[in-house]
Parts: sequence; structure tokens; C-alpha cells
Amino acid sequence: MAPSPKTAVAPEGAIQLPKTSESPTLLRIRHSMSHVLAMAVQKLFPEAKVTIGPWTESGYYYDFDHPEPFTEADLKAIQKEMARIIGQRLPLERLEVSRAEAERRIQAQNEPYKLEILAGLQEPITIYTLGDGWWDLCAGPHVANTAELNPRAFALESVAGAYWRGNEANPQLQRIYGTAWETPEQLEEDRRRKAEALRRDHRRLGKELDLFSIEDEAGAGLVFWHPRGARMRLLIEDFWRQAHFDDGYELLYTPHVADRGLWQTSGHLDFYAESMFGPMAVDERQYQIKPMNCPFHVLTYASRLRSYRELPIRWAELGTVYRYERPGVMHGLMRVRGFTQDDAHVFCLPDQIGAEILRVLNLTERILSTFDFRRYEIHLSTRPEKSIGEDQVWELATEGLRQALAAKGWDYAVDEGGGAFYGPKIDLKIEDAIGRLWQCSTIQLDFNLPERFDLHYVAADGSRQRPIMIHRAIFGSLERFFGIMTENYAGDFPFWLAAEQVRLLPVSEGVLPWAETVLERLRAAGVRASLDRSGDRLGKLIRNGEQMKVPVLAVIGAKEVETNALSLRTRRDGDLGSVSVEALVAAAGRANGERAGSLRFPEEAPV
Repeated sequence: MAPSPKTAVAPEGAIQLPKTSESPTLLRIRHSMSHVLAMAVQKLFPEAKVTIGPWTESGYYYDFDHPEPFTEADLKAIQKEMARIIGQRLPLERLEVSRAEAERRIQAQNEPYKLEILAGLQEPITIYTLGDGWWDLCAGPHVANTAELNPRAFALESVAGAYWRGNEANPQLQRIYGTAWETPEQLEEDRRRKAEALRRDHRRLGKELDLFSIEDEAGAGLVFWHPRGARMRLLIEDFWRQAHFDDGYELLYTPHVADRGLWQTSGHLDFYAESMFGPMAVDERQYQIKPMNCPFHVLTYASRLRSYRELPIRWAELGTVYRYERPGVMHGLMRVRGFTQDDAHVFCLPDQIGAEILRVLNLTERILSTFDFRRYEIHLSTRPEKSIGEDQVWELATEGLRQALAAKGWDYAVDEGGGAFYGPKIDLKIEDAIGRLWQCSTIQLDFNLPERFDLHYVAADGSRQRPIMIHRAIFGSLERFFGIMTENYAGDFPFWLAAEQVRLLPVSEGVLPWAETVLERLRAAGVRASLDRSGDRLGKLIRNGEQMKVPVLAVIGAKEVETNALSLRTRRDGDLGSVSVEALVAAAGRANGERAGSLRFPEEAPV
């Protein structure tokens, strides 16, 4: 079944990529609210210096240089002052001023950050005034009057640290986040969504379900997979490998480090050095821990001369890479310094591009739908102004991407000029259970690395030609995908994927011997089962199992021993009553084989 993208389709199959998913009205409201926030802060805290205050996808923020941390009580007072400002029905007016006039105004207010912002602006300089006195450098747009802002449809949400210009060497500021909507009902719905997102937060669930941790003693952004999480990761990896074997890929294993010269040849030292860890000296050579797997696959291709008859070549690798992320941007599994990419590279002939892209899209759909992601937003990014490669090859590659999307029948948006300098690409965002979009899969054509590494194949006429290289990832990274998946399921994983599928709950010590034999039978059949030997009361045994979100709880008492059955409770289908051990083994086997979310029993299974 084809996905149902959020993006509307134009008659020719594509639309121009919108700059934002929010309405222009909401953007004006939020941009204006950020100015109201800054004005309120400076009325209550005159010593506070303002920096920047843009709108965001779900609200707005403003950064302040203030000597004391803002407290929860401060936020309440600021929000009250904002409501008062809104109620004054103050105009927001746009003025064009000379650079000298802007500088005079800034110096009169003693706002050093505004001077630095002004230095980077082109004339004419525009400012927006709010009421008679407060103003800021701004290009707009804004509402005409605070009367257009609903005092019951905004809220201040939190305070966080932020460095000026995002640079740790600069002063640390305080960022106040807020949200604003047109109606109180929209605000309430936003609060509900955020509460639901908090309930699904993978960092909390990862700790509660004992899946993973990030240990400060080892360093920031490095993931420790606990046994339960590691078991799930293995299941994901095994499925991924088999899906690739079935689709004509071969697997590679490549080193974690390489001579620094390799990264010079690939261009990473020229364009990516800030995101790479520093070099290490070994045997008088400089080695670099890898931020990408691509050059290793290129070297594998270049290890011998290839014939056109060998193409396409499809190679995949679960390759762990390391990238330097700034301390302020790391976030659970979503942004880490060490992660495993589900990388694959296809080396093909120019006339094979369309078929290979379609093949990748089919595989992407198969893999993502297995994890219940079936709604996507898709972008096709075309040639940017600064790029390499011949026009004919770019046109052929871009048309190959279009044809593959058309063959899938998928709607997509065109991001004109949004491709990489080395080739066009398709990016796919998956929609989760609460409507959030996550960038995961990407397919990129590359004319750069084959040229940098002087790759060739022997063509039918005996000449040497360059292959087309396709980069693609489906999960993006295992860590990030695991975090997204955890939040999508809210930790209530489908049966086939659960680290612990069945937990046996003996009601007394006397039934333990029989429970042990059931445990052995389940494990021998490939069911991930456990036996709770704690001796707790049945109510607590059930609560513990439910807290760990075990899909199936099997209660064992004297009656169950006598009838060779189990009293089953499942998270997805409730109380199933008495089920024979043989029926449970069979149902679990079917669910694992079909990668099903829950057990399915024939009518005659219960006893």
C-alpha cells in the first residue's frame, strides 16, 4: 500500500517546497509575541540586554544577557506583563533608518549585541517599534497592533542556556521559549500534544525500560546499549541485513580509522573538519576516526578495475561513525557523537539510475512499514547554483529520481536548488503516531567522489568511464531511528520486536518446577521468555510486568499446571483466558515469522 504523504500533489506530480508548515498569520503572531516578550523582560528587568528573538516551528524565543537566572516566578511575572502589554493595543510600526541613525539609537540604549547585529546588516536598516519607546532591529513581518494578539492564546514554557552566535567561546545567554496561537483552543491542543510527546520521550522510556544509557564518565554523546536494548537492536539489524541480501546487496565491514590523507582526498577535511574529531599519531602517520563510511566503500570499489557487466554493484554496511557535536545540541539518541549508519552505496551506469532509485524506494518502503511507518513527506532537491558535474549528467540523474517517484505514485515537493553540490537527492521524512515528522531516509547521487578518487569501469567499447555513485540510508542512524521508534510506540513495542515477549508469573513456589519447564519450551521455540522468581503477590507481579511493557503475561497457578495451560494477559488484546502452552508456542512463532504486533490464536486454541 502506498504511503499517504502530507504534501499535496500538483498536476505534474510535484509542488514547490514551502518555506514553512505554519500559516503566515501564525508567523506574524509569533514574531510579534517575541517582541512583546523582550519588551516585558526589559520593563521588569531593565539591566537585561536583548539579542535575537525569532519565531520557531511551534512558537518563538528570545535570548537575553541577564546576570541572574530567570526563575519560574520570573516567567509568571513576565507572562503577566506580556498580557498587560497586549491589552494596551500598541501599534507595531516598521521604520527604515540609516546605519548612523541605527547606531545612535543602539548606543543610547547601551545594547552591545545590537551593534554586532547591525554590523552584519545591509542597508536599508529596518526597525520595528512597539508602542512609543521599545524597538528592535528586525525585518518583520509583524501584526499591525497588539490587539491582534490573543492574551489567552500564548504561554511562556521554559528557560534554557544558549551561547551568543552558538559559539561556546561567546557569552552564555538565557533563552526564554514561548508559544502563541490564534485561539485558546489551539493553545490547549498544543499543550496536549506536548504532554503526549513528554509521555513518549525516549530518554525517559529508555531509562524506565532499561534499554540504554549515556554515561558521563565515558564521555558525552556515547551510547551504552543495555541487554534489553541490545537484543532489540540485534533484531533490527538481523532484519535489515536479510532485507538487503534479499534485494541483491552484499555487506561490507570497513575500519573505524584511516590515514588522514584519505579524508583530504574525499574532501571532508575541506568541508567537514569542524564536525570531525582530532587526528591521532600512529607510526609517524596521522590517522583520523571516521565521520563517514563513504570513502571506505569507494576504496573497496577501486581495489580492482571493474567491468560494465558488474554494474550495478550494491554494497551495504552498518558502519559506526564518530562526529563532534557541540555540548548544547546533543539530545538522547537523537543527536550523539558515536552512531551507526545503515549506509549503502550503489555504483551503476548512467542509464541504470532510474531503476536503481526505484529499487531503493521499494526497499525503503518495505523496511519502514515493518516498523509501522507508512506516512511520509518527500522532497526532491535539485541542482544548486554552486555544483560540480556536467549538465547532461545532472539532468539524467534528476530525471531518474523523478521517474522513480512517479513509478511509486508518491507525491513529493521540489526543493529547487536544494541539492548537494555533488548531486541531486531525495529526502524522506516519516510521520509518527502523533503527527511529528522525522528526517530519516535519504538517497543522494554523487558525481564528486568518483571524480576525486578517479573511479572507472571498462565500458562496452573498451573505454574507461566513471560510474554513478548513489549514497543511501534508510534508518539514517540506528541510534536515532531507535529513539524515533521508541517514541512512536510509546515504549509499547510490537510483539516481534520486544526484548522480553512473554513473562511467566507463578502464583506460588509450588508451581515453580512446572514453570521452569514451560520457560525451557518457550525459549527452545525461539520465544524471548522470562520467569519472575521474586515470590511477590500476583498483583505486584502483574504491575511489574505492565510497567516494563511486556507484551504477554502468563499467570501460572495450580489449575494451569493441571491443565497444561497458561492464563494469558496481553497488552494489546487484554485477557485471553486459558491458552495451552502448545498454542502459545505456535502463536508466538507465527508472530515472529510475520513480524506481527500481537499474538493471533485460532478459535480452537484456548482450552
